[in-house]
Amino acid sequence: MNEPNSAAPAAPPPDVMDRRTSRRRRRIDDHRIVSASVRPGYRARLLDVSAGGAFIETTHRLLPGMPIELQFQTPTRLTSMRGRVLRSTVSRLRSSFISYRGAIRFERHLPWLLEDDGVVPSNHEHRSAGPVGVNATPQVM
Repeated sequence: MNEPNSAAPAAPPPDVMDRRTSRRRRRIDDHRIVSASVRPGYRARLLDVSAGGAFIETTHRLLPGMPIELQFQTPTRLTSMRGRVLRSTVSRLRSSFISYRGAIRFERHLPWLLEDDGVVPSNHEHRSAGPVGVNATPQVM
């Protein structure tokens, strides 16, 4: 007997699109990052990472729009990545500390994750923080 409230969860509406351009990696075996920190020296727990960004948890206060620099340690390299906090929330509230979770968009892609996705990284790759615009007024000499 089917009950009205036992239906499977509905799919997202067709107008809601996933903006991710590369796959998320949650396991160390997939991303090879053994430790992460927010400069200047706050430890961070990497919840997931893709070539274009990361979802982290840290005691460093994360505010949407703020610039951030993350350091990732793999078995073979230490990499610094600059980016911006897209969104954040308080994840734990204790009398002795507050933890934040935040989504970070990198200014450039993590090169080894791009390679894993089959993309050859450019040496001068740079991602804008927002949409790229063009000058609507032609230059007059």
